[in-house]
Formats: sequence, structure tokens, C-alpha cells
Amino acid sequence: MPQGRAVTQDNQPLLARDGKTCCYFVDEAGDGTLFDRRGRVIVGQPGCSRYFILGLAELGSPEVLADELNALRAKLLADLYFKGVPSMQPGRRKTALAFHAKDDLPEVRREVYSVLVRHPIRFFAVVKHKDAVLGYVRSRNASEPRYRYHANELYDLLVRRLFRDRLHDASAYCITFARRWGSDRTAALRAAIDVARQRFEEKFGVARCSSISVVASTPAQSAGLQAVDYLLRGLQRLYERGEDRYWQFTWPLVRLVVDVDDKRRHGYGEYFTQKNPLSLASVKREPEI
Repeated sequence: MPQGRAVTQDNQPLLARDGKTCCYFVDEAGDGTLFDRRGRVIVGQPGCSRYFILGLAELGSPEVLADELNALRAKLLADLYFKGVPSMQPGRRKTALAFHAKDDLPEVRREVYSVLVRHPIRFFAVVKHKDAVLGYVRSRNASEPRYRYHANELYDLLVRRLFRDRLHDASAYCITFARRWGSDRTAALRAAIDVARQRFEEKFGVARCSSISVVASTPAQSAGLQAVDYLLRGLQRLYERGEDRYWQFTWPLVRLVVDVDDKRRHGYGEYFTQKNPLSLASVKREPEI
């Protein structure tokens, strides 16, 4: 690589895809909830995750993946083996409408994962430990009694971190976010992305005029969102449950996972790449409650 050329944290050269539109698909795993309605901490309790993860799948040909997933869905729906399975019924608006790792049967998940690993997908993610978020909120409340935490703060923080060095190597970007909780926060997400790009330009002195399109969509409308949902499931199960079967199977697609609260070696967190693999042996999991 030419000396002095800027690179991303996963050692990918910047400015490498000029003239191309880069397609990103973004979804979350876990939730940003810290408290119940009475202000009691519920992190790690049933229904409340211990981690919040934001993932990004970069697809070179989203339409090709869409065709293959649609063909797979049609094949499975016509299979007598799945006749009568609730999640496969059109009226349930689950697998019959779009693949979703949480709703799909194990047999279906295996088929979907097999499709994904055959595609040139690049997966990036940022992991935040909610115990660390709780510590921040308590510290801020001590100095600012009127401050009230909102889960959108955590989401937007991870958007800025995820896109910090993902917006400077193509002429155009099409970023599709999974619509959250029935709301459209496109303007807020665009603002977070603009902040990420500005900070990168200030740090590296690399100014770009790339066009950026930000849209909110649903898995039923986007094969890319179905893909990132499946990839996130493997990462979430690794952290939340100490299970790695999905993660190991899709590991070749992973380019970078940033665990910002794993500070065992570095104060800025841990960067997991193909040269520094994320596995059960290396992951920093919070103790069970």
C-alpha cells in the first residue's frame, strides 16, 4: 500500500471504490433499555439484553441476494415438510413474508445462512456493554440532576461509531436502516452520519463529496436487512449466551467488530478482525445476573 494513504481500522484502503455506489444495510441486536417504568435497573433481566449491538452489512449486489432469498422462500413454502408450521403461514407475516432469524425454524436458518456465506458480504458491528452505559448515566445524573437517559442516545452514539470510517471510499452511498419501533428517525440518523463523516475528515484531512442517501425500510422490502439481521444473531448469541455455532459459520464474512467496552488491553476498546478473531475464548462477556 502506498505510504501515507489512509486506511480504515480493518486495514482496508480508503478511496478504493470511486465511481461506485456502496450499499449499506443497518440493524440492531438487543435493546437500549436500562430501567423499567419505576426507574429500577433491569439490565440482564428476562426481556432486557445485557448488550446493545449495531451491525452493518455491505452488499455488492443486493438485487442478486434478493433474488436468491426470494427463490429460497418460495421453495420452503412449497415444501410439505413445513406445511402447517405457524411461522410459515402468510397470515402470520413472519417467514412467509421475510426471513427473520428470531422467528425462523432452525431448518430454515440453516438454509438462509448457507445462502449468505456464498455472497460477497462484508459485515461490521459495534458492541456496547449496557453496564458501562448505566455507569455513564449514573455519573451524568450526579452532575446533571435533570438529565434523563433515552435509548435513542445509545443508538445514535453507535451509528456515529459504526460509520466513523465507512463513508470515504466510494462516490455514493445508499444506507438502509431497519425501521425502529414503528417510527421513522431518518433525519436523526442522517445527522449522526454527518457528524461521523465530519469528525473523520477533521482527523485525517480527507474531504469527500460523496452523495449519501438514508432511508428506513423493513426486512420484507430489503434482502440486505434480512442478511444483517441473520449476521447480528450470531454475534448476539455469542455475547448474550456464549454460543458460537452461527458466529463461526459466518465468520468469513466479518471484517470488523468493535467492542468499545472491552478495555482489557486498550483504553479505546478491542478491534476484532480476521487477524484478531472474535471467539468464545476472546469475547468479554458480562457475568450472568
